[in-house]
Amino acid sequence: MQAWLADYLPDWLALLVTLGAAAGAIVSFIGVAALLFIWAERKVSARIQDRLGPTRTGPLGLLQSLADGIKLLTKEDVAPDTADKFLFRIAPYLAFCASFVGFLALPFANGLVTQNLNVAAFFMLAVLSSEVFGVMLAGYSSGSKWALFGGVREAAQVVSYEVPRSLCVVVPVCVLGTLNLTTMSEVQAGYFWNWTIFHDPFCFVAFFLFFITATASCKRAPFDLAEAESELVAGFHTEYSGLRWSFFFMAEYGSMFAVSGLAAYLYLGGWHTGFLPFEPVNQWGFWLGNALNLTAFVGKASALVLVMMWVRWSLPRLRIDQVMMVCLKYFLPIACVLLLGVATWRLYLEPVIGEATRYVLSFGSLAFVLVVVGSLFRFNGGIPRGQLGGAWAK
Repeated sequence: MQAWLADYLPDWLALLVTLGAAAGAIVSFIGVAALLFIWAERKVSARIQDRLGPTRTGPLGLLQSLADGIKLLTKEDVAPDTADKFLFRIAPYLAFCASFVGFLALPFANGLVTQNLNVAAFFMLAVLSSEVFGVMLAGYSSGSKWALFGGVREAAQVVSYEVPRSLCVVVPVCVLGTLNLTTMSEVQAGYFWNWTIFHDPFCFVAFFLFFITATASCKRAPFDLAEAESELVAGFHTEYSGLRWSFFFMAEYGSMFAVSGLAAYLYLGGWHTGFLPFEPVNQWGFWLGNALNLTAFVGKASALVLVMMWVRWSLPRLRIDQVMMVCLKYFLPIACVLLLGVATWRLYLEPVIGEATRYVLSFGSLAFVLVVVGSLFRFNGGIPRGQLGGAWAK
């Protein structure tokens, strides 16, 4: 876009317009994605708890999140008398900026990336981890010991889980030989057995460990330490209301999609569907090929976000000592073993049994997924809809 604009505008103005367009597209995507994910989470939690969720605000309740957003915009923006007003007001924006900057290096398709960085994987880890500064400032500046407790708990959790999460990034990097997310996707082109998750048993386990630690880094239940039943408060954002409160949740849902997108590039083939032997852009052209690539990538990342929601509403919240013990006593040693294991596999075992392992893991996983999906369609539990009245009959 910048090269095209340079023919009509000065170089500096073309750069500013390009950066403004990219920033606007990312912010719009995060905002729309947050609205849809909030609606999806309400529907997921409702189905798990045998409820309907939003049904009356728009078709299927799709406008419920928009209505809540309008309500938050009109609510009064207040700050406690004991709060540090400056830090209190900038904390939500710091948290959101950490999530926003991560999208700058995240490709959405072949060539559709704001900045194609050679160290994109570790860049995303670094900037997404900086969300902890907003969390700590929010707890500290609120002038409430309960908000401070919630901020300290979240900070301890996020900082601790960064270590095994980073090690789980190094595992596929050893296989793919690059930190560039675009190159990672290109290396995994072709059928789904070329994906990193099926490369060897260590990568297979590392994917699940990365997903768990990424869930904890996003402050999602069962690792949601901000809230505590004994305190009856929401943690570091207890004192926030209106628009600033919504920025924390936009940052949370943005980070969920960002780490899910990172997992897609590290382990799940990036923008490739896994069922075509060629790159769609090379065969169908840039726009038509990238339409499929974009759909595949957003679908993979959104599916992982839905799994995070499923886990949240299925498992109870852990205590702070349990969260820290799981990280330091179990996840960190396991991540170190996986890193040593994948290095050993690359040196000694891959030339011998590497190809056979790919097929066993890939087709075994495909068979498992088909069995699970088939069982969902065969399940016929609950009360027949015809025997229900009111809204339940719909």
